[in-house]
Amino acid sequence: MAKVAWIGLGVMGYPMAGHLAKKGGHDLTVYNRNGAKAEAWVKEYGGGRTAATPAAAAKDCDFVFSCVGNDQDLRAVTTGKDGAFSAMKKGAIFIDNTTASADVARELDAAATAGGFGFLDAPVSGGQAGAVNGVLTVMVGGKKEIFERAQPVMAHYARMTTLIGPSGAGQLTKMVNQICIAGLVQGLAEGIHFAQKAGLDIPAVMETISKGAAGSWQMENRWKTMEAGKFDFGFAVDWMRKDLSIGLDEARRNGASLPVAALVDQFYSEVQKLGGSRWDTSSLIARLNHADKK
Repeated sequence: MAKVAWIGLGVMGYPMAGHLAKKGGHDLTVYNRNGAKAEAWVKEYGGGRTAATPAAAAKDCDFVFSCVGNDQDLRAVTTGKDGAFSAMKKGAIFIDNTTASADVARELDAAATAGGFGFLDAPVSGGQAGAVNGVLTVMVGGKKEIFERAQPVMAHYARMTTLIGPSGAGQLTKMVNQICIAGLVQGLAEGIHFAQKAGLDIPAVMETISKGAAGSWQMENRWKTMEAGKFDFGFAVDWMRKDLSIGLDEARRNGASLPVAALVDQFYSEVQKLGGSRWDTSSLIARLNHADKK
């Protein structure tokens, strides 16, 4: 059993921290900007304690996890006023599960190294359902020896944890993940839209093509809700746009050409204008169906 802190109890962090307590049996201290959420977590999981600041949560801990909104939030809870980095003990490890930029990952890795503790950028894929069920995929950037110490703890909320490369590699891999998903969801939306227009038996079509080269996780898990026009089953459009913006910014720096990702990002902006900021990413089909009504 390790002494662990968890910073950020949103839709992902809340169940992820829960797995560390229930599966791992770790001694947890939790911090959340909204303190009532932290109190609710302690009550639900029947143990642990809350802290008033990230620094108070991190004090004397072996592992400190964060899962917050963006680069600015991440800096606030690490190197900001009362941030966790000011209280990290020598030899401890900070694991960040936020989807953020590779730049901030490298920045925090350098700060951690100067402070005598380890840092891993470890964004996750699998959405809210993956967090609740403890089957997330974790893509990690950092030093091998630090990863090997932290991996057994991360395994409590993951089905796969992979060290991709040095600091920043985890965040870069998450960008690849979101770039791939953007194109897949748009293709699926267009396919279903086309099938509807053609008057086809949608279940028969999807059952058939899902077993061939067109098959994907998105198809298996989202075609029914997409056809039904229901979009409250996963990763929100606002979050996807945040993630795509990080990838597009990185592409401008490294020279990568991302025409499809850039186009789909704009399509998501149209979904936001339809009131779909909190709809899940499969709502791209709503944009196509809305265009029909004009």
